[in-house]
Amino acid sequence: MGRSRVSATILTFNNASTLEECLKSVQWVDEIIVVDSFSQDATLEIARRYTPLVYQRQWPGFISQRNFAKERASGDWILWVDADEVVSEALRDEMERALAKAREEVGGYLVPRCTFYLGRWIRHGGWYPDLSVRLFRREAGHWAGQEPHAKVVVEGKLVRLKNDLLHFNYRSFGDQIRTIDRYSDMSALEMYKRGAKFRLYKPLLHPLGRFLKEYILKQGFRDGIPGLVIVVSTMYYVFAKYLKLWELERGRPRGEDEGGFGD
Repeated sequence: MGRSRVSATILTFNNASTLEECLKSVQWVDEIIVVDSFSQDATLEIARRYTPLVYQRQWPGFISQRNFAKERASGDWILWVDADEVVSEALRDEMERALAKAREEVGGYLVPRCTFYLGRWIRHGGWYPDLSVRLFRREAGHWAGQEPHAKVVVEGKLVRLKNDLLHFNYRSFGDQIRTIDRYSDMSALEMYKRGAKFRLYKPLLHPLGRFLKEYILKQGFRDGIPGLVIVVSTMYYVFAKYLKLWELERGRPRGEDEGGFGD
């Protein structure tokens, strides 16, 4: 029995260094949709070598942009990947088998993601298994949540797959810090719009909570120096978003992300 049609959706902004490997890894699907936020590097040229379905759209946020990409897909199933991710051969084979026998009550598939960071694969802490819905029925799912942490909301049963999606996120620690700055801007603005209030205990206690949960309970220490860098940078992100909320409350507005998005 053959599987249903699959559309892969990818958002891009200045992803020339990683996009080609990503696109190569999804050539098994029936169509690839790329939505670009006016990249200034070779991203568009690379994308058009692999698919004619390339759109340019100003960046409105993750939720709106991902729903825009989904709406342009014609497949029965949506596979979404980021431009710095690769669908391994093992994961591709597992997805093909799952789709060939998918029951009607199944609305989507949860996929673990493994990140390569500072020279090693991260297998513990807050970054693994990093489960999320990556493959879902087009008519049963949509994007929702809060910026910048959008998520797929699916009607129906979710099934977990075993093989990892491979993630090549940051080129360096400096690259990570720049991304944290953008993401904490977006998080603070989202909290401000929702009416969240700054409380001093939050930037003091919440980072500590993340350390205990991700470095101790989830054994981030087993990933060596990269594991330590990850948890400290996560603590900094949590601290930064609350201090930026404090700035907003004091009348020092922070601009929304204008071009594209972080890794």
